[in-house]
Amino acid sequence: MSRILIVEDEQVIREALKRLLVKHQYSTDCASNVNDAETLMHAHAYDLIISDLRLPGRAGTDLIGNFANIPVLIMTSYASMRSAIDAMKLGAVDYVAKPFDHDEMLNTISKLIRTEPVLDDTLGVESDLITGECDAVVELRKRINKVAQTDATVLILGESGTGKELAARSIHQKSQRSSAPMISVNCAAIPDSLIESELFGHEKGAFTGADTCRSGLIEAADKGTLFLDEIGELPLEAQARLLRFLQEGEIRRVGAVHARKVNVRLIAATHRDLKAMASEGRFREDLYYRLYVMELNMPALRERGDDIVELARIFLSEQNRKHNAKLEFSAASLQAIKAHLWPGNVRELQNAIERAVILAEGPLITPDILGLKISAAHTTPPADPIQTQKSLHEPKPDLSLDDYFQRYVLENQDSMNETDLAKNLGISRKCLWERRQKLGIPRKPKKESLS
Repeated sequence: MSRILIVEDEQVIREALKRLLVKHQYSTDCASNVNDAETLMHAHAYDLIISDLRLPGRAGTDLIGNFANIPVLIMTSYASMRSAIDAMKLGAVDYVAKPFDHDEMLNTISKLIRTEPVLDDTLGVESDLITGECDAVVELRKRINKVAQTDATVLILGESGTGKELAARSIHQKSQRSSAPMISVNCAAIPDSLIESELFGHEKGAFTGADTCRSGLIEAADKGTLFLDEIGELPLEAQARLLRFLQEGEIRRVGAVHARKVNVRLIAATHRDLKAMASEGRFREDLYYRLYVMELNMPALRERGDDIVELARIFLSEQNRKHNAKLEFSAASLQAIKAHLWPGNVRELQNAIERAVILAEGPLITPDILGLKISAAHTTPPADPIQTQKSLHEPKPDLSLDDYFQRYVLENQDSMNETDLAKNLGISRKCLWERRQKLGIPRKPKKESLS
């Protein structure tokens, strides 16, 4: 069982994070300041430290590089996120913005605490979850291996949950830049008003609140790799700055007069059609062609044939270790896994299996606890989530997967909140939000309370 040390002076946040980690089978200790944390680190071996950036007495960055180089994950608010960039330069492995999303925190932790990595015999290196023998995955691995030996800009395309960031990390790890940092940025998660400052940094006095000079995330990735996820969400003004960075290999901080040279390899990813966005004026056409040097297409899980079962077994093995279980799939559950269309792709499969391991009461995982059932076709899409999953298998050529998603959300958002909608669809809240954006489905406005 992995052991994590939480260093946070706010009791509410500290206890909430501890409950989350204990619930997911992590052994957890807590400290409210750096001195107490160091006392605990002398007494115990930790796999990860999660520390607030600003602590009474000493900063959380004082924990970086101590005690056998235990990785340090920094927590910070958006207001002080620029300080997190400096923490990354000092050696923090990653940062999470507060208030943090539970799924985001758990996914970040799982990436940092590696357990029994999957090996790819073809390449002889770790390939994370890019495993399988379908033609699309075999071709993807070949392309990753080739492009990793160059500094070419890469554009990764694919639906949400297909593993675009894993492909980016694989490219970075196999490149000559592997010893330098890889900085990952979700462009959709940073407010438009902050994105330019976060990426390019700013000079003192550049805007209200800019009390000191700050380097940006691109500078933090110098000599390494910058991964821009959901680049289609980048504002047009930031796109112009990014284009200059790609063309000239230099950046200019917000409010600065002179540019700075940087040596950064860019990998971008999106689930959107950037070419169509460019033709509509929502994405710079010159930037699109600058990004379109090498394209990688992440196959949807439903297109990967028997790879789905292989991935399911890998996830089950991980969850068995995590929850100290010895569960297996029933024959019916394997059939259901192969038949399901997996709109949330690999992320949905991973979440479904973790949920099943938690809910299982016997030695076998059955389709009902996976939330999957195979049945006869229905003429109208029903309202409850299991029936919705059934309807995905109906032979209706006039309705796409997006049509089903849109219909289910519109029919049920009056009676469900976002968390319940995502859970019943078998996807994360982030994936739900991304699909709303893609399909143009607005959230139901909150009703005003009656006095």
